[in-house]
Amino acid sequence: MVNSCCVNNCRNRSHDRRGKRIENGVRYFRFPTWKQHFGTQISELTKLRRMEWVAAVRRKNIIFDSISRHMFVCSRHFHKGKPAYEMMETDPDWAPSLHLGHTEIKQTNPARSARRNKREQLKKNTPHPADDQMMTHQAKESDQLHTEEGTHNFTQEDAGTQTECALCMHKCVEINSLLDENRQSGCDLCLMSDGFFGGDDDQVQYYTGLPNLGTFTALLHFLVPLIPDQMKILIPFQMLLLTIMRLRLDLPAQHLAHHFHVSPTTANSTFKETVAFLYTNLKRSIVWPDRDTLCKIMPSQFVESFGRRVAVIIDCFEILTGKPSNLNSHGKFFSRYTHDQTIKYLIGITLKGSVCFISNGWSGYRNDKHITQNSGLLDNLLPGDIVLDSRGFDKKNVGKLCTEVRLPALTNDSCQPTAKDVEQTSKMANHIPVEGAIKNVCQQYKILTGTIPIDMALTCKGENVTFLDKIVTVCCALTNQCQTVA
Repeated sequence: MVNSCCVNNCRNRSHDRRGKRIENGVRYFRFPTWKQHFGTQISELTKLRRMEWVAAVRRKNIIFDSISRHMFVCSRHFHKGKPAYEMMETDPDWAPSLHLGHTEIKQTNPARSARRNKREQLKKNTPHPADDQMMTHQAKESDQLHTEEGTHNFTQEDAGTQTECALCMHKCVEINSLLDENRQSGCDLCLMSDGFFGGDDDQVQYYTGLPNLGTFTALLHFLVPLIPDQMKILIPFQMLLLTIMRLRLDLPAQHLAHHFHVSPTTANSTFKETVAFLYTNLKRSIVWPDRDTLCKIMPSQFVESFGRRVAVIIDCFEILTGKPSNLNSHGKFFSRYTHDQTIKYLIGITLKGSVCFISNGWSGYRNDKHITQNSGLLDNLLPGDIVLDSRGFDKKNVGKLCTEVRLPALTNDSCQPTAKDVEQTSKMANHIPVEGAIKNVCQQYKILTGTIPIDMALTCKGENVTFLDKIVTVCCALTNQCQTVA
């Protein structure tokens, strides 16, 4: 398809007459759309921006309500070679402003300009004592014109001019009103911008669960270059903050919409898109350490008791879900442990407390043995590895892989530990971080302790994970951003 610039006197085209693409670096941009269903502020701002583009191009066949999708403005008319982000109203590239055809400045006549300035100065300095009398006389004449029928018959041209002026006045008032509201909106949005935390690490920890502002800023700087343009309804800071606030505090979309001055629909879609984006880019931070790293991070208490063979500490946790509409599915999600509808996850923790493994979600009726066998955890173990588990682990199954298992003394497993194991685990009871780590993941991000809508447990289109899997993975990845686990 051949794209051509619609600006007056601009001859840029994407292809030549033979249909061959012209490689000159020029890009082509469609007119911005009016986003009417993204909240009041977004609607008014995008409406104003579309009006600005129409006014800048100034062509009779381009009007606000009817702009063809084949109308383009090329990069030659923007300072940076492309339009600015739609929320950046003060950016010079918010609308095209260069080489518009009707803004070319003609050469001025210095002598003529000097004479005009002299006349203006004389008008200011010359007193007008008869001004009041003139105004009174004009007012009387005006009254007489209105009272004497037929004195003046305005032509159709005069009436048309008055109508046009009234329309212009109305548009000016509307534009000024939109500008005022947009300035106020800009002030409100500043509250949710980079200065939101005010350098207070306690605020950062409360809203995000991250330990300090430096950690949040480093995460933001890592993610910004990776964010696709189509996601930028809000600025990256707001997208990340909105998403982590919902994960951290389990805030409803209506509450977030009020804080960020968007519609609940926009808040919800931003959350879903950002979670999917974070899942793609942060899941790689949940890695199984190599053997050298495992040896280096192993506390001395474990080395004395088990040597250097402890690989991981594991446990399962469950997340409540809404009841499925299909009665036949109730049994799939029913957990005998919580006596409720749940999704179950297997988590692996290193001896330093970081998350090194998280499974996909399993229906609540599945037992720990089945999840352990089929989650992929065993693929990371080597013969002779020791796995610690606070709630019990099936020795016979794992023994087939020549993997040793140590059970803490508090387990109710049918295979009781030896007296030596009881003594060892008693000494190390305060050093096993698994409960604290799992508690940290779930309590740091309260969305995991609430009841999740059942549709989040459905497999995402074209993927083998659910949206809840993405949420859990992101929460674990964010937990790993902390320096220590409480």
